[in-house]
Amino acid sequence: MLRVKTGDLSKMGLLFERYHRELFGFLYHMSNKADASEDMVQTVFYRMLKYRHTFTGEGAFRTWMYHLARNVLVDTIRQNKRSAYHQDVADYADRIGGGALADEQLHKTEDVTTLQDALARLTPDHREVLVMSRYQELKYEEIARILNTTEGAVKVRIHRAMNELKKIYFALEHER
Repeated sequence: MLRVKTGDLSKMGLLFERYHRELFGFLYHMSNKADASEDMVQTVFYRMLKYRHTFTGEGAFRTWMYHLARNVLVDTIRQNKRSAYHQDVADYADRIGGGALADEQLHKTEDVTTLQDALARLTPDHREVLVMSRYQELKYEEIARILNTTEGAVKVRIHRAMNELKKIYFALEHER
C-alpha cells in the first residue's frame, strides 16, 4: 500500500488479488447479500485509491482496510435504509437431489440457514465481532485495533455475542 500511496498504482491489482475474497467474506457475512457485497468490495478498493494519502504505514494494512470496509458497510446500510438482509434459501432448492444424501444436504442447509438467520438477528456490533473473529479469523489484537478498543473489550464482546447467538439460534431451531 505504501507503493500505491507513492504513485505506483500497478500494485493496486496485487492488493485486490490478495484481499478481495477476504473483504467479500466479511461484507457478505455482515449483509448476507452477495451482489451488494461485491459492490461494497469494489467501493472499498476505490476508497483505498482515493484515500491512499491517509495510509501511514504505521499500523497494519488490514486494520486500515477493515476501517474502510466498515465505513462502506455503514454507508450502504444508510443508503438502503435497512440494517439486515436476508438470503433467499429457495436459491439452493434446485441443488438438492433425492435420496439419503439429499436428506443430509437438506439438514445441513437448514442448519446453515438457521445460523444465518440467527446471525442476521444479532445487533450489528455483535455480528461484526463474530464475523471478524470466526469467519475472517482475525486475531483479537487486530479486531481491537480496527474497533479502537482494548483486546479485553473485544473478548467480552465476542463472549456476549456468542451467548446471544446461541440463544437466538436455539429459539429459531425450536420454532422450526
